[in-house]
Amino acid sequence: MSVPTQPTATTTGGAVPPPRAEADLTALRPFQIHVPEQALTDLRSRIAATRWPSRELVDDRSQGVQLATAQHLARYWSTDHDWRRCEARLNALPQFMTEIDGVDVHFVHVRSRHENALPLLMTHGWPGSVVELLASVGPLTDPTAHGGRAEDAFDLVLPSLPGYGFSAQPTEPGWDVGRVGQAWAELMRRLGYTHYVAQGGDVGAGVTDAMGRQAPEGLLGIHINLLVTALGGAPMPTDTEQERAALAAIGIFQASGFGYFLEMATRPQTTAYAQLDSPVALAAWLLDHDTDSYEKISRAFVDDQPSGNLTRDEVLDNITLYWLTGTGASAARSYWDNYGVAATQARAGQAPPEVGVPVAFTTFPGEIWRSPRSWVELSYPTLGYFNEVDRGGHFAAWEEPELFATEVRAAFRPLRG
Repeated sequence: MSVPTQPTATTTGGAVPPPRAEADLTALRPFQIHVPEQALTDLRSRIAATRWPSRELVDDRSQGVQLATAQHLARYWSTDHDWRRCEARLNALPQFMTEIDGVDVHFVHVRSRHENALPLLMTHGWPGSVVELLASVGPLTDPTAHGGRAEDAFDLVLPSLPGYGFSAQPTEPGWDVGRVGQAWAELMRRLGYTHYVAQGGDVGAGVTDAMGRQAPEGLLGIHINLLVTALGGAPMPTDTEQERAALAAIGIFQASGFGYFLEMATRPQTTAYAQLDSPVALAAWLLDHDTDSYEKISRAFVDDQPSGNLTRDEVLDNITLYWLTGTGASAARSYWDNYGVAATQARAGQAPPEVGVPVAFTTFPGEIWRSPRSWVELSYPTLGYFNEVDRGGHFAAWEEPELFATEVRAAFRPLRG
């Protein structure tokens, strides 16, 4: 089987498969990753050929990704990073492909060794991938090996968003979070799960929020760690200092950190040319997200001082996955599908349905804005669990996998039979 990529990546065998019979379209097909060495050689040569800009004229990130950060990243990427380690890590987990609504969806499916494990569907975001969720697999599926209890175990399903990683790139617009949520419900049905819970951050929070509103059969509840309703939704109260701080943080983000969001929501194709031609351009685009995560990643490369699990290798595993699969453009288009003019106009005047399942929420201190409980309760009247933790940021599962797993266990404990 072959996987469409840029430059190249193949699954076992390396040959393009014959067209599948109609009956095979929904089959759950085992999947393995085997990237040709030529693709890695090409990657390193492109890094070496980078044309560097002059240094930024300020001492912070206000003009974008800093030259020192990018150059330290490039040096480590070309000399020390080992993609084969990440490849082996992924191939050690059960991976599958299945076609849903015309798109081949890649997913990791790890069953717990503990009886009566609760099925958990987790959705990554941008600029992440399933890589950002891998460190939480052990704590969630085998809690007794990580200080937890057997009765808190999960069967874990980690799909790659359409157009991200090894999932196929959609050939038509319209893959917004609602459509992805419907696809995920179908995936869980195909896996034979009659009841399950769902979790997500970033774009994954949008998908999980949509599933809570769709309330597919079997969905028991959701946990999210980004309040997606705070962007463009109803005005939030500002009576307390915490509420005012959250509103101010959103204002700062929209004024000085919103560039990537706006560009991908309005001109995703424009971002594609640099992302698919230059590895360093791709890395810079993926790094230029929120201030907290950028500064942590920058310290990891410049000073070799990672924050939690946000190490140089973890970050480059994710960036390399984007490069090898050539998904910079298709991932960017997901923002156009969700926040572009056409999508915004289609939703105008239409209030979304309420979330009818129990909701759990965790606020991590380094998130773009720290959502107060009052905001979460306003967005989700079915809120049953809320907690503020003392560390972690936007990439909570990636940066603090043990703490993240502890929160997920607590969030869903009341929903177990």
